[in-house]
Amino acid sequence: MSELTLDQAQTIVKDALAHARGGKFNALAIVVLDARGALKASAAEDGTSLMRWKVAFGKAYGAVAWGAGSKRIEKLALDRPHFFGAVTHLADGGILPVGGGVLIRDKDNRIIGAVGVSGDTSDNDELAASTGIKAAGLIADGG
Repeated sequence: MSELTLDQAQTIVKDALAHARGGKFNALAIVVLDARGALKASAAEDGTSLMRWKVAFGKAYGAVAWGAGSKRIEKLALDRPHFFGAVTHLADGGILPVGGGVLIRDKDNRIIGAVGVSGDTSDNDELAASTGIKAAGLIADGG
């Protein structure tokens, strides 16, 4: 079984932040979780608000918990709000159904983790996450 390495997780953070700086994005918080939902790497740029890290974590946690990128989770939340509300309650409110949570897949398409990014628009958050994942030689799946 393929595992997300610390080196890969750190590459994801570094390259996602480099992409964001190149694109003049707002300050970002990034969280990288392994397939178990355990923290592998994170960073919060200078100027991020206190809650940015928690929002990034919720995006990544939701993706790995559901096995789907947060765009797909957002659609589910809109289509089935009562069901999604109940699941969010079961997860102690830890799942955020907004873009910026991206699954990390290995070359065999297995889920090995997720990245959550928060601080800019949801599209830019997802783009930063996907750029970092690709830089680590892995496959990004935003849903």
